[in-house]
This record gives sequence, C-alpha cells and structure tokens, in this order.
Amino acid sequence: MEEGEMYAIETFASTGKGHVVEDLECSHYMKIFDAEKVPLRLKSAKDLLRSIDQHFSTLAFCRRWLDDLGCTRHIMALKNLVDNELVQPYPPLCDARGCFTSQMEHTILLRPTCKEVISRGDDY
Repeated sequence: MEEGEMYAIETFASTGKGHVVEDLECSHYMKIFDAEKVPLRLKSAKDLLRSIDQHFSTLAFCRRWLDDLGCTRHIMALKNLVDNELVQPYPPLCDARGCFTSQMEHTILLRPTCKEVISRGDDY
C-alpha cells in the first residue's frame, strides 16, 4: 500500500451462518472497464452493448433497467456479452435459506499522515 492509492473495503453481513456464496439467477451486471475489443457476431449483442455504453458506461446495472430502456428480449445478447468477457455478471450473494445478506462498502484514500474514508456520508 502506498500514499495516494485508493481501496474499496467491502463487508458482508448475514443473519445466517456468515458464509456467503454466489447463488441463484443473476440479475446484475457491469461492463468490464478494460475489456479488449471483440468482434461480435450477433446484432442483438452489438445493439445491447451500444445501449449499455450509452446509459450505464461501466456502472453496474440490472436486467430490469434494460427492460425499462426498451431492450426487450436481451437475455441471449447479454449472455453473449458475458461469454465474450465484455460484461461481468454479479450473481446474488446467499447464505442459508431464508436468511438476509447485505453488503456495505467504503472507499479509503491513503494520505501522507492518515487514511481518509472518502465515501463517508451523513448516514455513516
């Protein structure tokens, strides 16, 4: 760790056993920031990638938001983008059946004399 670097600290809380795993059907995705250009053969995948670039860039999004944008019947195109490593899936994190799981995140910046939590808000 060096001065000027930023780090994301992610913690997970659960009412279950405290061991979370990726499980169930995936609904959240994010475009991979430094993905290499890949020639896409499916027109639907090209159109979906264009829409993701325009509306979300590299921010996370869910399939429902694609529906809201009018990108209907996008599941095969989205799978194609994931298979071509242009989009990263983020499946739900689950613990024991019937339990609740949450995720919290803070971003810290290493300064010369201290560590500053730069994601701190009124709710901290």
